[in-house]
Amino acid sequence: MKKVLFTLVLGAVAFIGSAQDSGPMISLNKDTHDYGTIKLNADGNCEFVVTNTGTEPLIMSNCKGSCGCTVPKCEKNPIMPGESSIIKVAYDTKRVGPINKSVTITSNAVNEPTKVIRIKGTVEGDPAGATAPVKENNGLAPVNK
Repeated sequence: MKKVLFTLVLGAVAFIGSAQDSGPMISLNKDTHDYGTIKLNADGNCEFVVTNTGTEPLIMSNCKGSCGCTVPKCEKNPIMPGESSIIKVAYDTKRVGPINKSVTITSNAVNEPTKVIRIKGTVEGDPAGATAPVKENNGLAPVNK
């Protein structure tokens, strides 16, 4: 009886393991794109390469940026096994300061149906657009200190 039970459990584990190896699988060339330090109004475009490492067509049903300043474009057509596609991400570099945004990819992948990729960096302010120093006492006569 113990041998039969052991054999059934072992067979179920093998079946579950093989089932996870079939179907569409998502793989990316990177999880994060680092812009480093870029200038105000610089090119905020980057790309991620998506490869289907599975055995069935991969369908990315949705790509969503974490805010309106991060706009992804994903291929809607199925990605066949062994084929690749590009996700283009545009970041609005009119915003000065740190970049720490994400894009959530929803697909039929058996390994990661929801995959989050990130963009990071810093947008430098425009020195010509710097505000003038504040004058003491509203520009009136100097204050004795």
